[in-house]
Amino acid sequence: MKNWIPILLLLLTLSSCKTRNAAKNNGSNQDSTAIAEDYRNPKDVNEPVKDKLTFYEHVLLPPKFDQIKINSKVNVETGNFIPTLDAVIYIENDKKVWMNLQAFLFTVARGIATPEGIKGQDKTSKTYIDSDFEYLNNLLNVNFIDYKSLEKILMGRTFVKISDSQFTLTKNMQGFKMVSNTSQKITTDQKTREYKIELQYDTNYDLLNVKLKDVLSPDELEISYSNWDEYNEIRLPKNVKIIIKGSKSSQILLENTKFDFSRMETAYSVPSSYKKIEIK
Repeated sequence: MKNWIPILLLLLTLSSCKTRNAAKNNGSNQDSTAIAEDYRNPKDVNEPVKDKLTFYEHVLLPPKFDQIKINSKVNVETGNFIPTLDAVIYIENDKKVWMNLQAFLFTVARGIATPEGIKGQDKTSKTYIDSDFEYLNNLLNVNFIDYKSLEKILMGRTFVKISDSQFTLTKNMQGFKMVSNTSQKITTDQKTREYKIELQYDTNYDLLNVKLKDVLSPDELEISYSNWDEYNEIRLPKNVKIIIKGSKSSQILLENTKFDFSRMETAYSVPSSYKKIEIK
């Protein structure tokens, strides 16, 4: 890898750790392309949801876990050739997200995110970064990513603020749909952006798709989850697709092949010979 964009996007993606579209409770396993077509072309009319409390309880309450280790196959499309990467992603709840990336059995990059910021090193170029979350926000064309929202992305949970007063909740044959009634203003560090937001959930409340469109620019972020299943009493997606459009465009595909809930060591240190990359 010749630049940090794919490495840090993967860290943010991990997340998000995780992908998904619902492997429905009946065990059906749908192709992610077919899923995307389904939620964009609902086969029945959106109807108001009567039991909103149950919906919000399912989509907003966080899963209970101490740590989770995820083995993934990662493909990054930026216009430059990047081989398929083998990733180990380790999430320690509320504390850290650690990731190790390999290509052709050799470690090529390693990174760690904490509530204070992100650190990463590229072993192929012997460089490293030490930054806050603003850099990841710039890479994803948004302005609201912090550590907790990163964790939620990785776990396939709702990572944007939703409320009954600001969104319309309806139900169709594919599940539940939430659409912002007006553009949503998100302000962080004196920076304000406005987004049109749409979310789609399966009938069993698994998150299928989140789409954010900046109303004042061509920037868009879309994250789709598929092939959900239950592990250690936690619903997790096996596939995730992140599409970034606008001033910067790229795509990240993760195929999560294994979930493990045991604790592991997450070594991270930068050799003295590595050169720091200054983030501007």
